[in-house]
Amino acid sequence: MSTVNGYCDPKFEKVKTLLEDSIESDKELGASISLNIDGKTVIDIYGGYADFDKSKPWEKDTIVNIFSSTKTITALAVLMLRDRGLLDVDENVAKYWPEFAANGKENIKVRHFLSHTSGVSGWDDPLSLADLLDTPTATAKLAKQAPWWEPGIASGYHAITMGNLLGELVLRVSGKSLTQFVAEEIAGPLGADFQIGAKEDTWDRVAPLFMPPQPEFDMSQLPKDSLFVKTFSNPQMDVPKTASPEWKRAELGALNGHTTARAIGTILSAITLGGTVNGHELLSKKTIDRIFEQQSDGLDLVIGQPIRFGIGYAIAGGGSETSVPFAPKGKDRKVCFWGGWGGSWEIMDLDKRVTLTYVMNKMGEGVLGSAQTALYMNAVYELLDSA
Repeated sequence: MSTVNGYCDPKFEKVKTLLEDSIESDKELGASISLNIDGKTVIDIYGGYADFDKSKPWEKDTIVNIFSSTKTITALAVLMLRDRGLLDVDENVAKYWPEFAANGKENIKVRHFLSHTSGVSGWDDPLSLADLLDTPTATAKLAKQAPWWEPGIASGYHAITMGNLLGELVLRVSGKSLTQFVAEEIAGPLGADFQIGAKEDTWDRVAPLFMPPQPEFDMSQLPKDSLFVKTFSNPQMDVPKTASPEWKRAELGALNGHTTARAIGTILSAITLGGTVNGHELLSKKTIDRIFEQQSDGLDLVIGQPIRFGIGYAIAGGGSETSVPFAPKGKDRKVCFWGGWGGSWEIMDLDKRVTLTYVMNKMGEGVLGSAQTALYMNAVYELLDSA
């Protein structure tokens, strides 16, 4: 029998029970959930197994690849640089990265990267997974090509490229790689167990991802020039490859963050709590306010679902209410969020001063969260709203 360990405030016992039941019913393999309210940890639970044959328990320090949830930290890094006066989100990218101006991209703004509206959601050149792991070369290819749609008019989810685009900006203006910046300026000072990639001395703590059999999506039925196909199939993601040394050593700012729910929650609580975590100021209130400036609200050109984007994150209200029904609703709500392939999720609710995070190793179905994501998020908000 699996055991769920860690701390859970009695008011939120239902969440712990849901995780226990999910593990027992094989809806989860291993997972961790964290809830921070007003700077206080009220849920920090973990349980299940870190391996496929259920021989290795999921421990307090088990880390896992969180795919696109990585973007929440990469965006934070860029916002920190904005706060330090090193870049302006309303400035042309080419000011900091001159080569990027090629092929009609001279007027693309930094905020277009942060809101998936730049038109650079994938590569023109065919790319193998090995090519992708060579981050400098893959990034240079993006600088040479033309945007796939008029920048700024609509979002088109930058599933993979967001990490390259923002990572290059971090390097250009700070002199540090994204991996180094996150380690030295974010995770290190906060004592948070988060990494872009994973250092070799932490590999024994990594829970490999597992994708159970799912209805096969046949991309061959879609036009080859559709933005969905061009964005998601070049290169095609291979879940088992995420356990490889090459993947862990790479810098993929959109895809290969490794962490616990507690650690990513600690970092992102900077947004929720006014910019300061454990005495370390990451953001000013002015920069946090900019997150909630709508950049797009409509059908995303890549994922084909409506979503409302601010600067760095999806935000509550508008199209987000349709595509992410478990997220808090209302354009007047100061709530931002994102998640990763398979179900990992992060909600930063400034109105309630709540930071809610979930990571797992058994991947669920869905582009924007899974059934398990919705289960936990809905349960937490039911309890918050009934308090």
